[in-house]
Amino acid sequence: MLCVLLFACVRELRVSASSMIALDSTPPMDNSDLDPQDQNIDFSKFLHSNPNHARLPCLICHRRETGSSRPTLPGGNGHVPCAGCHAQELANSASPICTICHTSTQSGALKGFPPLKSFNVRFDHSLHTRGLGVRCATCHRPSRGGVALTIPAGASAHTTCYQCHTPLVKAKDRDISSCGTCHQLGGYARTPTQAAAFRVGFSHAKHGPTQKLNCNDCHNIRAGLTQRRQVTAPTGLNHHAPSGANSCATCHNGKRAFGGDDFSACKRCHTRATWHF
Repeated sequence: MLCVLLFACVRELRVSASSMIALDSTPPMDNSDLDPQDQNIDFSKFLHSNPNHARLPCLICHRRETGSSRPTLPGGNGHVPCAGCHAQELANSASPICTICHTSTQSGALKGFPPLKSFNVRFDHSLHTRGLGVRCATCHRPSRGGVALTIPAGASAHTTCYQCHTPLVKAKDRDISSCGTCHQLGGYARTPTQAAAFRVGFSHAKHGPTQKLNCNDCHNIRAGLTQRRQVTAPTGLNHHAPSGANSCATCHNGKRAFGGDDFSACKRCHTRATWHF
């Protein structure tokens, strides 16, 4: 009987101690109660590739309620939805998990939304131009004095995309407003804005409506290829372009436009001081 009473007292003390710890909002971290696998987790880093995170829909954490081009960090409402799994870590302001979003746990100051690192960007030119009738100029604007054209990148790219991909919008019963419409886990390499033709004096500003040219006169859309190979471009050569290739010589042949073997017109294209035969 004495043993039973002693056991009950010890158990009551443990329960009371646990209750007191739960009431303290900033107790020191004690990893002894964690699952052995959790002790190996670095809670100071958030990984979308974590299996428990990867299985969740994007809209659980990134809810688009406005047309803002910059996403917001989740957890503004009582750390929901993070608290659904990490209530124990979030109950302690000294926990490393707090540093994922906060620069200071005392003031609650938040970090800025991180740049794109662990996600790629998918864009189908064929679907948008042929299927939906989107014009090239919707996304690509003159750059560097009209020589080049911009390629949407970073959070500011959302400004263009969100003209159609508004919050909760659907296409054929499919939500096309969620992050997963364009982004999936994987590496990202931005399409370069440099081209070989720019090195020999080509300028988009001089090859446009004034010359009765549009994008399709020089660029073709190839469906089903990777993003950086979807749009063709002429070879930046005239006199020694490969046979059958679309190049400067396609138009600059001495008939449609100046060129061909008329070398007196070289500097009409080659204007840089470093150019020479």
